[in-house]
Amino acid sequence: MDVAAIPWFASLDPAIRADLVGRGRLLRRAAGEWLYGEGDEDTGLVAVLEGGLNLYSQAPGGREVLFWTLPAGSVMGQSVGLGGGPRLVTVVAATDSIIMMFSDRALRETAAKHPNLWRSISTLAYGQLRAALQGWAEAVGLKPRDRMIARLVALSADTRILPLSQSTLAEMVGVTRKAVNGWLRELEEGGLVTLGYGRIEVRDRAGLERMLAE
Repeated sequence: MDVAAIPWFASLDPAIRADLVGRGRLLRRAAGEWLYGEGDEDTGLVAVLEGGLNLYSQAPGGREVLFWTLPAGSVMGQSVGLGGGPRLVTVVAATDSIIMMFSDRALRETAAKHPNLWRSISTLAYGQLRAALQGWAEAVGLKPRDRMIARLVALSADTRILPLSQSTLAEMVGVTRKAVNGWLRELEEGGLVTLGYGRIEVRDRAGLERMLAE
C-alpha cells in the first residue's frame, strides 16, 4: 500500500503530505517482532502499509493485555509536541509487516514549515480517543458474541483483510478460542466473513452492522 493512499495521509494537504512522507523511515518487522514499548520516551506516528500491528497495555499485576490490532491502512501515535507524554502502548507485529515511522523530530520539522500539521495530528488523536471509548462501551454493554462482531466492524473500517488469528481475536474479546471459532464459522456460513490462516476477510461489513443493530 502506498502511504498516500492511507486515509489520514490522503486527508493532508499535498505539500504537507510530501514533506512529512519524505521524513519517514520505512521499516520491516517479522511476525512477533517488537516495535516499541509502553513508557518509551521517543514518541511519534506509525503508519501500517502491509501486515498489521498488535497493541498491548499493561494491566494491574504487570500482565500485558492485547486490546487492539492495527490493520494495513491505519495510522497511530502521539507527540510530545502536543503536550503528551511517553508511549501509551506496546506494539508488536501481528504478521510480517511493512510500516513507516515518523519521529517527533520529523513532525516538528514538517510543522515548522506547515503548522496545520498539528491540527491534523490532533484530529488523529481525537479518533484514537473515540475508538478507546467505543471499546470500553462495547466491553461494558455488549454480550461476548456481539463484542466480537463489533470488533470486526471497527477493525474493517479501512480494509477488508484483518491480520487476525482466531486466538488473537479471542484474546482481544476476552473469551475462549472455541467460542470465537464457533461464532466465526456461523458468520462464514452466512457469507459475512471468510476465514484464512492468520487472517479474517470481512466480506459484508454492512451485514455485521445489521446484526449488531438487531
